[in-house]
Amino acid sequence: MKWVWRLFWVALAIALVAGIAFYLRPVTVFDQLTYLREAFSGIESRTVQVDGIRVHYLASGPENGPPVVLVHGLGSRAEDWSNLVPYLTRAGFRVYTPDLPGYGRSEKPSNFSYSVRDEATLIVGFLDALGLKQVDLGGWSMGAWIVQLIAAEHPERVKRLMLFDAVGLDIRPTWNTNLFTPGSLAELDQLDALLMPRPPQIPAYIARDILRISHSDAWVIRRAVDSMLSAQDVTDKILPELKMPVLIQWGEADQIVPVDQAQTMHRLIPQSQLELFPGCGHLAPLECTTQMGPKVAAFLEQ
Repeated sequence: MKWVWRLFWVALAIALVAGIAFYLRPVTVFDQLTYLREAFSGIESRTVQVDGIRVHYLASGPENGPPVVLVHGLGSRAEDWSNLVPYLTRAGFRVYTPDLPGYGRSEKPSNFSYSVRDEATLIVGFLDALGLKQVDLGGWSMGAWIVQLIAAEHPERVKRLMLFDAVGLDIRPTWNTNLFTPGSLAELDQLDALLMPRPPQIPAYIARDILRISHSDAWVIRRAVDSMLSAQDVTDKILPELKMPVLIQWGEADQIVPVDQAQTMHRLIPQSQLELFPGCGHLAPLECTTQMGPKVAAFLEQ
């Protein structure tokens, strides 16, 4: 009976410590559970050195499948493609989702600019490091700006291009860009309302942990936002030069990048295919994947 009681008290202590850890650092706990789920589902977590920077990426699907590379947006990470990736791997594609420097599990070098231009150069280096000569390339939001630059400057590397709720046009945001580094619960609520038509109610202890992480990573976000607001490397003039097939997918309720910018991109790229999704916001590739995923797979199978 003594060792049974000891086991009970040890289990109770472990549960108590776990509960305190979850309350104080819920985002970290969620992240670790996500990484475990990825490992058990066969998603490969790897790193590669690109121009002296350690870049983390996820790889899924058959190793001999046609390669697809998906580039996330500002404040995002590889895992945010998790709902879309299965549609592509089931179609036989090998999908790579890198964490850009400064995001996810990639390195955060203090001497990196975090501009779209330098991120685009790094993604080309990522393709070289993995020996990927030509890929189907997709990008979301800031990531779509990055892939536009790659498609224009390295067209031989891009078989087909996918733009999801893309930025890159010479249009300044009408909303407060400081919300991307929220400093209060109220600002976090405002950011969520911009990103999602129906934002969920986030428990206060989770919101506080999100703000803690936001404060820690704010310097990366500010460098990226300052780069984009400078209007350097805007893509208005290069989009008509693209020759590869282009898929443009957009949430009709997007408040970050309103749908009229999707229509402008569609006009600038004569061979593009535009698909709009009612009731979906800027996070459409994550929240509206059941509508978007089959269409993306069909586009890549053409």
